[in-house]
Amino acid sequence: MLVPKLPQEKSAIPAQWPLPPTTGTGLDLPPPATTAVDNRPTTDNTPAVGKTAADVGWRDFFVDPDLEQLIAHALTGNRDLRVAVLNVEQARAQYRIQRAARVPSVVATGTVTRAGGEQLPVTEEASVTAGITGFELDLFGRVRNLSEAQLQRYFAQEAARRAAQLSLIAGIANAYLTLGADRDLQRLARQELVNRQRALELTEKQHELGAVSALDVSQAQTALETARTDAARYAGQVARDINALTLLVGAPIEPALLPEQFDLRASGLGALPAGLPSEVLLRRPDVQQAERLLRAANANIGAARAAFFPSISLTGHAGYASDELSGVFDNGTRIWSFAPQVNLPIFAGGRNTANLKAARVGRDIALAQYEQAIQSGFREVADALALTRTLAEQKASQEALVAAASRADELSRVRYESGRDSYLVRLDSQRTLYGAQQSLIATRLAEQANRVQLYKVLGGGWNETTR
Repeated sequence: MLVPKLPQEKSAIPAQWPLPPTTGTGLDLPPPATTAVDNRPTTDNTPAVGKTAADVGWRDFFVDPDLEQLIAHALTGNRDLRVAVLNVEQARAQYRIQRAARVPSVVATGTVTRAGGEQLPVTEEASVTAGITGFELDLFGRVRNLSEAQLQRYFAQEAARRAAQLSLIAGIANAYLTLGADRDLQRLARQELVNRQRALELTEKQHELGAVSALDVSQAQTALETARTDAARYAGQVARDINALTLLVGAPIEPALLPEQFDLRASGLGALPAGLPSEVLLRRPDVQQAERLLRAANANIGAARAAFFPSISLTGHAGYASDELSGVFDNGTRIWSFAPQVNLPIFAGGRNTANLKAARVGRDIALAQYEQAIQSGFREVADALALTRTLAEQKASQEALVAAASRADELSRVRYESGRDSYLVRLDSQRTLYGAQQSLIATRLAEQANRVQLYKVLGGGWNETTR
């Protein structure tokens, strides 16, 4: 065997995750709270406590039954995933083709030849033989290395299939959460539109009585049109979200499975154990795919080295031959032949040297891609961990802002109705509350999307249930 030793990767990543003080040591969740937007609890379920993300099945991570059904439909109907599965089947067939070169191929042949002419008698020759043609004795591992390279490519395709499934599940979850958040935003915009319409009607009546100026009417109308624009924009966004989700699932979706509102309890992941090593990245399908491709490229070097040495091919057959077809199996008709062939490369115009160099460069490229896959995975996990605590804190502060803005809006309404403040102050408080409610929905979505992202980048999502 002329395969070189597999090179050691040097991805230069820390042994532990860089958890800043603002991140904490894991995915500890904030305490339950009630918001001023819709009075829904923000309690998060954590059904996967104490498990590594790669061991947590997606049915155990996602606790929303409608979301689970959509993921199950997508795993059977998504065309990209279907192509990934077919690529695995194709790679398996290609490996079997290459593996067949390691064993002799026995071929049975039967021939009958009749010949003659105007002045020549008719002659007949018949033969039945079985033999081996061009079987290479793998003295230096060329055939075995080619088979090993194809086997590793087959494993790489299987890892690519798992990576595609992982990305699909995360994509379905994000599209599902985005649709719920956009429907909340649409509902909020419609409610704001109704409130602004009432405010405009009241302001117009006050203007007719001389209680307010025309400026107040114009400002109320401006606020109304702003809410109308938001309602139309979110209606279009909801339609786009449904189309995106339908494409990912690969089939029409029952309306009952679509979320009517954003659910904060769609997913759950327990706290990471303290001192979780960065070696968990090696369980990511994309990292495993890069490793398999590196092994395949390394095996190609062994095959390229073997081309510099002599190769021996065997051809032989045995059987029966006769001048008449009826007597082909009679006594004395046995035949055999044995023709070994030795090929010694003397001058190939530098082809073998170039093939070896190309194989080595291909191995170096695969090594760099393997290291890059590890580095990219480390960064993705580190980013998701860094956002875990900060998004939780941001959501808590945003909830407090909504509560404060709600109180300010109520006080502003009372002062405006009693004539103590102008309509401009009242309008400003309404805008502040409306913006704070929109930001809270966006923050909730970002927190849940980051949780799904962390589950994905830690290698979870291609097991159906927890082992």
